[in-house]
Amino acid sequence: MVGCGNLLRGDDGVGPVLIRHLWELGVPDGAQMVDGGTAGMDTAFRMRGAKRVVIVDAAATGAAPGTVYRVPGEEFEELPPLQGLHTHSFRWDHAIAFARWALGDACPTDITVFLIEVAGVDYGAELSEPVLAGMQTVIDVVERDFLGPLRPAKASQVTVEFTADGYLRLDAALAASRFASDAVAAIVRGNDFLLIPLRGPRSGGLLLKQRNPAGDRSALIHEVLYGRIPVGVRTAFWDDERGALRVPLEPTT
Repeated sequence: MVGCGNLLRGDDGVGPVLIRHLWELGVPDGAQMVDGGTAGMDTAFRMRGAKRVVIVDAAATGAAPGTVYRVPGEEFEELPPLQGLHTHSFRWDHAIAFARWALGDACPTDITVFLIEVAGVDYGAELSEPVLAGMQTVIDVVERDFLGPLRPAKASQVTVEFTADGYLRLDAALAASRFASDAVAAIVRGNDFLLIPLRGPRSGGLLLKQRNPAGDRSALIHEVLYGRIPVGVRTAFWDDERGALRVPLEPTT
């Protein structure tokens, strides 16, 4: 997967920013995340030998900011001419045309492009709210259609451990499958303790710290469960509706 654009020019940086979010969520085996920046020729060569390619870039068509376009590979039969191009005018569509010419049979045929309509490309600006919303839409689609099938199956029932000194411990497999960014929010709702995955450390919340070389993780949850820590190993359940790991604090009857 390749994110194209200029991080210094507001919404034009949505491609590389999206790639950073996916890095924080964890990259499954068999996938690569590439910050293509504005180097179109590098993007073309990074396609060599890939089975599927997803490209994300900004668009300026005059549509409402944040509008998302999904362009299938079949639309790329007629591509822009390569004559007279230089590195500063090399776009994602040029990268595809150049890859077909330069890579031959090593150029992938399964290519999907996501374009997100910009609101502004001022130097030094942050991503606008509409473009952030469009970026999240693309992330959800990519997780569903491209990365999700590469991720290992996630068990709905697992075990966690609460320690007397106020830590929650997760084994490596659970942490990797549900909390790839190592950033979580912890709350109590009635009789349930909920551990909610966040996009990354910049989202705030608690950090799952690595405990050992095996990759097991722990988080300090003493303040969340003060006086109610159920010390010991407890059964936990993944709650799809809440998007959280749910741990009953007391046995249900």
